[in-house]
Amino acid sequence: MQIEAIPPHRHLPPALKLVLELGPLVVFFLGNAYAERFGVPADQKLFVATGVFIAATVVALAIHFVLVRRLPVMPLVSGVVVVVFGGLTLALQDKTFIMMKPTIVNTLFGLVLLGGLAFGKSLLSVVLDSVFALTEEGWRKLTFRWGVFFLVLAALNEVVWRTQTEDFWVNFKVFGIMPLTVLFALAQTPLLMRHERKDAGTA
Repeated sequence: MQIEAIPPHRHLPPALKLVLELGPLVVFFLGNAYAERFGVPADQKLFVATGVFIAATVVALAIHFVLVRRLPVMPLVSGVVVVVFGGLTLALQDKTFIMMKPTIVNTLFGLVLLGGLAFGKSLLSVVLDSVFALTEEGWRKLTFRWGVFFLVLAALNEVVWRTQTEDFWVNFKVFGIMPLTVLFALAQTPLLMRHERKDAGTA
């Protein structure tokens, strides 16, 4: 009897992966920025942006699943929160829910990562093991840093949406959180190099 080999996981090209992850956020920004040109009252444009954000998020996840037959953990969790909190925003006509979405998602990620460390588990290795080959110490340090960073982002979002205008918050969500995340990720390069597993890539 011939045993079929399990096919390896398929991966999206980096450019397409970036488009699928950032596309809904760009659509959200454009929906908020241009809604008034289509006759939407200023106090209603965030609701319009939320509606297209939900639709774009679902489409992006669907495309990802069709192409690779699986969904990445973090975009999936974020997408579920977008649908739930965005849906509450539209159903109750309360903008608080969509504004709290980054707080909820980042707090969840931060607590899960730090909670895993408390039980001796570097959960970030589960998500990124196919990308980086690190020692156990490296995974622990990287997981701790990202856990703290997610909590900082959550706190920062709370400060911004509670003290600034809707438009300022939308701009911060698109042009603040993402650049901060990219800069933080790049800042981890020395740690990645210092704790790279020596046997990585060897037979």
